[in-house]
Amino acid sequence: MNLSKIKLVVTDMDGTLLNSNHEVSPLFFELFEQLKEHHVLFAAASGRPYYSIIEKLSAIKNDIIVVAENGGIVIEKDDLLLSTPINKTHLHDIELLIDSNSHIHPVFCTKNKGYFKSNSDGNIKLLSEYYPLFEVIESIDDIEDDIMKVALYHAEDSEKYIYPHFKHLENAYKVKISGKHWLDLSDELANKGYAIELLQRKFNISPDETLVFGDYNNDIEMLKKATYSFAMENAHENVKEIANYKTKSNNDFGVEYILEKLINSKTKFRKQ
Repeated sequence: MNLSKIKLVVTDMDGTLLNSNHEVSPLFFELFEQLKEHHVLFAAASGRPYYSIIEKLSAIKNDIIVVAENGGIVIEKDDLLLSTPINKTHLHDIELLIDSNSHIHPVFCTKNKGYFKSNSDGNIKLLSEYYPLFEVIESIDDIEDDIMKVALYHAEDSEKYIYPHFKHLENAYKVKISGKHWLDLSDELANKGYAIELLQRKFNISPDETLVFGDYNNDIEMLKKATYSFAMENAHENVKEIANYKTKSNNDFGVEYILEKLINSKTKFRKQ
């Protein structure tokens, strides 16, 4: 595995770069400075909203590309490179479906904040870890901005208790199990793979020059865009089947482990 030619590193956040306490390690920030020295672009690609990703990576926010809302938004510094809002045609039907399943808690995601339904008041503290800028609403009619994504939370298992109710929407939306507790509804073109392909075209970077880390089903499209695709040890089995390589878990610094190898390869290549 020769990583000396890598020009773009992309990593998912939850379950990948972040540990189980939703923290970024100090080691990552040290390695990031070395990536910069080697002129490697870095993109954080997450189902989280833009402002939540920036909150986690505030120390380097001016030096990275942010792929937020599963690829619905791509921002480099202050430049909006991509915005793919959700098709609103069936949103009221979706809202009715959500409301008929009291165990499902939605977040209607716009660029600048998340909107929680008032009947999810018992879960607002938990939801606000992912959507720290939020407003509580009674209906989606209270939302004026474009909705980038509808994130659905279940306390036990999204694949078992949410997906069966929403899989029939796959002809109109991107329906993705994005975590143990989460399922996301987005526009069909709002996926991380589409966003990474955009970056590859913009910066003239090939799949052979791209390294990607992921752990869940919403990472599959972007893993397919990189020759050096890594599944975390804690990844969903679907991700492990797709990825070309594996690394340690998010709690065992799996991303940092590979980044150290990348930097060592770059350093050796430079000395030759």
